[in-house]
Amino acid sequence: MASVYEIKPRFQARLRPLAGRLAGRGVTANQVTVAAAAGSCAVGGLLLLAPLAVWLFLLVPVWLLVRMALNAIDGMLAREHGMTTRLGAVLNEVGDVVSDVGLYLPFAVFDARTRWLILLFLFGAVLTELCGVLMQALGASRRYDGPMGKSDRAVLVSIAALVPVFAPAWLSAWGPLFALGAGLVAWTCINRVRRGLGEIEGGGER
Repeated sequence: MASVYEIKPRFQARLRPLAGRLAGRGVTANQVTVAAAAGSCAVGGLLLLAPLAVWLFLLVPVWLLVRMALNAIDGMLAREHGMTTRLGAVLNEVGDVVSDVGLYLPFAVFDARTRWLILLFLFGAVLTELCGVLMQALGASRRYDGPMGKSDRAVLVSIAALVPVFAPAWLSAWGPLFALGAGLVAWTCINRVRRGLGEIEGGGER
């Protein structure tokens, strides 16, 4: 099953000139990484502080697109402008988890009926990143296998965010949507571990 992650090279190509300008102005990869996590927590905080302002959910898909751009830019700054550091690697992994928790947790607070499904999806999202890093620690490449990687989760959550704004009567659709997401993140964890171990043993995919 294909992943949205596969379009990343084309996305990066469009952002490369901007990354070059930021590097020229002294912006570091770590600063961009921190900005992505802080922005996610800020948007999530607004949703928690004003749960009755349903229109704030419109910020979620907009910010997720911005966050994807920031994630691509910090990677290009690190690789293409000599900003790769051990601290940057830590911030990159921790920042992704903090961003997911900060941005997705308000969904569970907003709708108690689907709270546990949303929390299960969020737990699985964190676990997918752990599996990807764990495979790297064991000697494989950092695994980004789908079908529910970071970009795919952003698409699912963006769709969910539009429901209370444009179709509040369909809010019950969050249940099957996040149940599907939880199943797909579980599948993603299995894929990352299986393919990572296969790579280590010499017979898997890179």
